[in-house]
Amino acid sequence: MVKIISDSTSDLSKDLIEKYDISILPLHVLFDSDEYEDGVDVTPEEIYQWSDENKTTPKTSAPSLERAMEILKPYVDEGREVVAFSIASGMSTTGNVIRLAAEALEAETLVTVIDSANLSTGIGLLIIEAAVMAQEGKSAGEISAYIETLKPLVRSSFVVDTLTYLHRGGRCSGLAAMAGGVLKLHPRIAVKDGKMEPGKKYRGKIDKVIMDYVKDMEADLKNAKKDRVFITHSGCDKNIVDKVRAYLESLDVFDEILETRAGSVISSHCGPGTLGVLFISK
Repeated sequence: MVKIISDSTSDLSKDLIEKYDISILPLHVLFDSDEYEDGVDVTPEEIYQWSDENKTTPKTSAPSLERAMEILKPYVDEGREVVAFSIASGMSTTGNVIRLAAEALEAETLVTVIDSANLSTGIGLLIIEAAVMAQEGKSAGEISAYIETLKPLVRSSFVVDTLTYLHRGGRCSGLAAMAGGVLKLHPRIAVKDGKMEPGKKYRGKIDKVIMDYVKDMEADLKNAKKDRVFITHSGCDKNIVDKVRAYLESLDVFDEILETRAGSVISSHCGPGTLGVLFISK
């Protein structure tokens, strides 16, 4: 059976990782000279605390070549095909690190690397589709060919509670962050062609903003692939998440509504209170 591997930015829960037998390659988070592995020895809460104390965001970086080889080697030694997913290549060199690891192990024919052109559970949606196919006995070639047809159909977006973290990470100007704070603006950010693009700006309290954001997607949600939808957040009030879930249930579209918490790398850039609803269009 094909082995599915992903980098840690896919933000899948432990339950989903176990259910679909997915191995995770962690990216790195750097607090000045201290280096941590995403999802292994640092939490989003620790990142928020460090960021607030230092008025900057931690740097993040791709996994080391050695760590990628370590993850791949057991499956290469078995002669097992591997399909490995990475965050969009425009956001990180992780995919290239996995390719170099495969070359170092002389396993280029066994390891297929897929540039997700996405982030967070936008990658996770593709991974689960691949894992289901692997469980059905499909080959790496069959899996990668199908996933390439799905990539343009993934709908990934989110709204942020604060512009502070995007500003600290260089993704939002100081003036825009200040204006957003004063006016209580919350932009919708979507992933398109592997890049983050700002969209509609919502105004008001975050609970109302999030529900307005989700309801704005109703037509697209009703035209979604029905297998699953993700609610992914970086630390939102449970009542807000429950309201989003109830709304999605009321649409009676999805077989499965999955909730996941964004990991350290994604959280470090978007800050607390961010929530996204991610799905695959038909």
